[in-house]
Formats: sequence, structure tokens, C-alpha cells
Amino acid sequence: WKDEYGLHRVLVRFTPTIPHCSMATLIGLSIRVKLLRSLAPTKYKVKVQIQPGTHASEHAINKQLADKERVCAALENPHLLGVVNKCIAGGMRMSRGQ
Repeated sequence: WKDEYGLHRVLVRFTPTIPHCSMATLIGLSIRVKLLRSLAPTKYKVKVQIQPGTHASEHAINKQLADKERVCAALENPHLLGVVNKCIAGGMRMSRGQ
């Protein structure tokens, strides 16, 4: 949808496989990076969140994913950037039920 400033807003909510999934932050970061690389960053505001009620640390992870400085700092880490790139290589697929 478009906001009052003409920016397109994209909200993605994902469900981790289990409530204590240790990969939830990495999954969210990978989704965010894939969207930012695929969409024009000056036209789109991207927000990635865990589906409410599906993870034990939902609030903390959503806070990390929403913090631009933390996301940028994470992506400055060459090892973590490599892991994210591996996660999104070949495209991301949706599960059958969606």
C-alpha cells in the first residue's frame, strides 16, 4: 500500500518452524535483504516481522529487524553477509499452503 508520502509499504510476516527457532532472526534478515535488493529502496519501505504469537522471542526479534542500524551492522559482518547470501541464493520459495 502507499502511505501519505507516496512511499509503497511492504509488510511481510513469517512463521518460524517452532516457537524457539534459533534461526528466526537470520530468516527475517534474509527476507529483508532479499526484498531490499529486489525492490527500489527509495520507493519502498520494507518491514519484516514474525507472525504474532509464533515465537517465544517475537518482540525482541521484531525490534532487531526493525532497527536499520542493527541490520546495517549485521550486514557489515562478512561471515553473516555470506550466510544471508547463501540463504537467498536461488530465490526464496513459499510453502505449499500459501
